[in-house]
Amino acid sequence: QVQLRESGPGLVKPSQTLSLTCTVSGGSITANVYYWNWIRQTPGKGLEWVAYIHSSGRIDYRPSRKSRTSISRDTSKNQYTLQLTSVTPEDTGVYYCVRGGGTSLQGFNSWGQGTQVTVSS
Repeated sequence: QVQLRESGPGLVKPSQTLSLTCTVSGGSITANVYYWNWIRQTPGKGLEWVAYIHSSGRIDYRPSRKSRTSISRDTSKNQYTLQLTSVTPEDTGVYYCVRGGGTSLQGFNSWGQGTQVTVSS
């Protein structure tokens, strides 16, 4: 049974960089079946997709934030990491790492518990 766990800072100052890591157990992030996603739940916009790294290594980001988003993985640790640069209060929310067959809510099949991130000075 696959398990996902988020880790990272709960508080980040505006204009700084947020780094969040998802540690996966019970399944390899390099398997050729799944998208490994980051999504977030915000008060103003609800649930929204942020980024993924596919098991093949293919990467994509939310278009509105593409220039300030990166995602990478460490296959030796079975982890993948999200980095958001130049954060603003609009980046505040609960961040989840999620496995699924795609990037849509209907296709998500494994969720982390989520981690609260607050952007504030």
